[in-house]
Amino acid sequence: MNMLRDSRWLVFLAAFAATALNADIRTARVERAPLEETIRLDGRIEAVQQSTVSARTAGTVIRLPFDVDDSVSAGELIVQLDDERQQAGVEQARAARAEARANLEDANQRFARIQSVFERGLASQQELDQARNNRAAAKARLERTNAALTNAREELGDTRITAPYSGIVTERHVEIGESVQPGQPLISGLSREKLRVLTHVPQPYANHARQQGHAMVTLPDGRQLATGPITFYPYADPQTHSFRLRLPVTDGSGSLYPGMLVKVTLPVGSRSALWVPKDAVFHRGEMRAVFVLTDHNQPRLRPIRTGIEHNGRIEVLAGLTEGEPVATRPQNLFGSDALNLPDEADDE
Repeated sequence: MNMLRDSRWLVFLAAFAATALNADIRTARVERAPLEETIRLDGRIEAVQQSTVSARTAGTVIRLPFDVDDSVSAGELIVQLDDERQQAGVEQARAARAEARANLEDANQRFARIQSVFERGLASQQELDQARNNRAAAKARLERTNAALTNAREELGDTRITAPYSGIVTERHVEIGESVQPGQPLISGLSREKLRVLTHVPQPYANHARQQGHAMVTLPDGRQLATGPITFYPYADPQTHSFRLRLPVTDGSGSLYPGMLVKVTLPVGSRSALWVPKDAVFHRGEMRAVFVLTDHNQPRLRPIRTGIEHNGRIEVLAGLTEGEPVATRPQNLFGSDALNLPDEADDE
């Protein structure tokens, strides 16, 4: 029944075209141009910087200034541990260094005295060597105490955990009053400053994806963003046999969030195609047609088979040849009024 209606519609338009005024016919040529073939993939936005901060020293949590979903600036305190033990360690290391420094001064003075006496022939070589060795040992002890003091200060600093970058707290692994040990997770977070899209490309298109430099990302609101250089992982997932791609993406509006689902349009090749302007094509059910101008500038209706639509043009798969003139805005063929197509009720 639909094919019958479409056929009657074409006959109807052809009859109108035969009597059309052709004084104001706007035309365009059927053009041949490359068609970039693409595939559309599911993708997910993730943060480039996302990490979990762990304890580097033992202690009890006494401060947690930020909660989940709070924004944090780089360098801000995010966890404070009790530092009494670490403070005591620093004081002990300072005392040990002071003692080692005093011992080195004594060793230097004793070596100077023995050397002076040795030069006058009043001390043996053994006494001079012993004084020299004592001085070297005292110097080594001072160096060890300096290193111990540095370590103690670092451990004290480790009781104060700061944000490594500006971002958002995504999870708190501890609460105030809990005791923690080195390596224990404390706070997780991520940054929205640098985002990327993670997607997987099927195996047949893996080589095309590897050779491509960029792709297009379509957001849930319909906006499209060009990506940065594609990172191709040269190994397949053992379960899906697909290859992972990472695509950096930026959006000045700040409307991108980690975890959002997007569509990734990836070029996988190109072919030659015929194109006509979108406004030159009639649509009626499954039928597509255009008005082709004869050598005498007379419009003749011709059914065509169409492909994809891109940038205001429609791909022609059959029915036209390159260079043929077609009418654009064909309603102008009939004066200022649009074509009056027959209602489906009239077909019944």
